[in-house]
Amino acid sequence: MAEHGDPHAPDDLDDLIGFATPASLQGRTRAPEPAPAAPEIARADARDEREPDLFDQRPAAAPAMTRPESELVNDPRPRPVEAGSIVEPSAAFRDRPPRRAESKLITGGGMSLYAVYALILFAVPTLGVSAVIGLLAVTGRDGPEDPAAQSHFIYQQRTLWTAAVAAAAGVILLAAPFALGVPVLFAAALWTLARGAAGVWALQQGKAIKDPRGWWIQY
Repeated sequence: MAEHGDPHAPDDLDDLIGFATPASLQGRTRAPEPAPAAPEIARADARDEREPDLFDQRPAAAPAMTRPESELVNDPRPRPVEAGSIVEPSAAFRDRPPRRAESKLITGGGMSLYAVYALILFAVPTLGVSAVIGLLAVTGRDGPEDPAAQSHFIYQQRTLWTAAVAAAAGVILLAAPFALGVPVLFAAALWTLARGAAGVWALQQGKAIKDPRGWWIQY
C-alpha cells in the first residue's frame, strides 16, 4: 500500500477520501494538523456581566431606598400598629372611640314595648286585627315602673284607643252621603302608622316620650 501523501502510487486513494492536498499532489509530505483547541467555557458571572439571560426567571433585586431619619419622624402618614397576636386586636384598635353611639336600653319595658309597636305598625296590613290584639295587651294592666318605659306604655295606650275610636267612626260614616268614612279611615291609618314609627325610633334611641298623653307625634 502506498505511503500517505504519495500521489504516484496506483493504490493511493487519498484524493478520493478527502486526504488530497496541494502538498500531497506535489509529492510533499503533509504537515500534521494542529490539535483542536479546547472549547472555552464561559463563566456564569462573566455571562451576567456581558448580557442578560433571557431564560433567567429570577426577579431582579429592587434598589434599596433609604429616607432621612428626619423625614421618617415627620411623616404624617399613619404607621401600622403591631398586634399582640394573630387572634387579639392591637391596643390602638381596642382603645379607639366607636364610630356611632350605642343605643341605650330602656329598663322595665323589654321586648313587650317593641311587640306592641309592631302590632301598631301592622294594623293597616291586617285591617285592624293586630291593633285589636295590641289594644288587649295594653288594657287592664299596670305599665312598667321605669319612667321612660311608662311613657311609652301610655303613648301606646293612647294611640291604640284613639285609632279604635277613629276606625269605628269611619265605618259608621261609610253609610253617610259622599262616603265621609273613607277619608276618616285613611287619616286614622296614617296617624296610627306615624305614631308607631315615631315610638319605635324613640325606643331604639333610649328616649322617653315627652308628652305621652298628647295627640301629636312624639319622639
